[in-house]
Amino acid sequence: MNKTLLYFIIILLAACNTAEKKSTAVYFGGEIVNPSSEYVVLFKGDVVLDTARLDENNRFSFQLDSVDEGLHHFYHFPEEQYVFLERGDSLQLRLNTVDFDESLVFSGTNEQVNNFLLEMFLANEQEEELIYKFYSLEPEAFISKIDSLKNVKLESLNNLSMEAELSDGAKEIAQAGIMYTSYIFKEAYPFYHKRKKGEKSIHDLPPDFYDYRADINYDNKGLGYYRPYYNFMKYHLGNLSYMDCKNGCGSEIKMAKNKLHFNQHKLKLIDSLIMQKELRDNLFRNVAMDYLLKYDKEENIEIFIKEFHQMSGNNRHIHEINGLYDGIKNLQPQKELPELMVFDSEGNKVSIKDLGKDRKVVFYFWSAPEKRHFTNMITRINLLKEKYPEYTFIGLNVRTEHSRWNNMLEVSQLDKNEQFWTENFEDVAHTLIVYDPNRGIITNDGIIVDAFANVYTSF
Repeated sequence: MNKTLLYFIIILLAACNTAEKKSTAVYFGGEIVNPSSEYVVLFKGDVVLDTARLDENNRFSFQLDSVDEGLHHFYHFPEEQYVFLERGDSLQLRLNTVDFDESLVFSGTNEQVNNFLLEMFLANEQEEELIYKFYSLEPEAFISKIDSLKNVKLESLNNLSMEAELSDGAKEIAQAGIMYTSYIFKEAYPFYHKRKKGEKSIHDLPPDFYDYRADINYDNKGLGYYRPYYNFMKYHLGNLSYMDCKNGCGSEIKMAKNKLHFNQHKLKLIDSLIMQKELRDNLFRNVAMDYLLKYDKEENIEIFIKEFHQMSGNNRHIHEINGLYDGIKNLQPQKELPELMVFDSEGNKVSIKDLGKDRKVVFYFWSAPEKRHFTNMITRINLLKEKYPEYTFIGLNVRTEHSRWNNMLEVSQLDKNEQFWTENFEDVAHTLIVYDPNRGIITNDGIIVDAFANVYTSF
């Protein structure tokens, strides 16, 4: 070959490679078999980056000029999963909604780290039952088991790093998922061990049991929305709050009986330990949602909200928390049912106030995508109907396409006079505070008796 031509080809290839590396554009797309929605939504944290509609072949694509490199997630109703993206990526996926996570496969740039993250996610799900058995072990044996599982995963990551060129950001995310998942189990151990062994107090732990806490990064912005990291922070803060109260306030009984007191400890710990804005806001929100939805006396709720505003008054979720607080106040006993319009099987609008008039009613909730919950709920309701014939049990459907809901009424042979469809879940959630799937609202002639009942434990 002519040397001049050879040099020209080499220079051209080098220039192409340089251009490719400098490119910031990102392509992310794929195919969804048996789609459950027409759309796929791409998020960075809790910010929507873009929405793509499936075409006639059930394919979607995002083409972005650039991305904030790191962990993202995509949502296809009602499921979501992580995707790691860097500038210049061209990544595709394929999944079947029948087995959403199990069928998901990535291909293209960064396919190795994305498939590895998914593999670790599935491994953690499969290990849950095994690890629950480990909680009965003594501390040293428990640590040995957990560290063994962790080391197997770290070895897999090390092998992957030798086979593929992973960026520092990709390796950090993958390693963090392994490490913080392991830390979660150790934070949970004292409480699960106590419960499984029937012990009256927390088991004595070796002095080095919590040595890993020296490696905790409380302010890693890149991990703020990563489930292992975020879940660890929730367990960790709960553990610290418990121990802080146990040692400082001197009463486990006080914590068990006073939900307000324990959650005040949590608020103070978040305020003192977490400085990163998004993580701080999300953890404050988690404590508020957890406390408010478990329902406490109205005067205690007012105290909590006041302290919450003092510590996190500029919280990005403040509107949601205030709305939840107002909603709970509107659902107190002896108050009228709030105004909410639903649809009957003929498509007519009706108010739940009218549904509750002149009879005793238990409202319950179900959703088509949650198949197991639906089956269990209908079985439970049928038993309650026999046991409490004086009540009318009314099902309010949420998060289901109207045509699918109508079809389920026919297939499951549900009484159409007792089934109603809700159009806007956000409206329902805000008005009736629907977060617990086993929630029941008991009324008498449209007046609230218990708006925070549980269909399994309140009857």
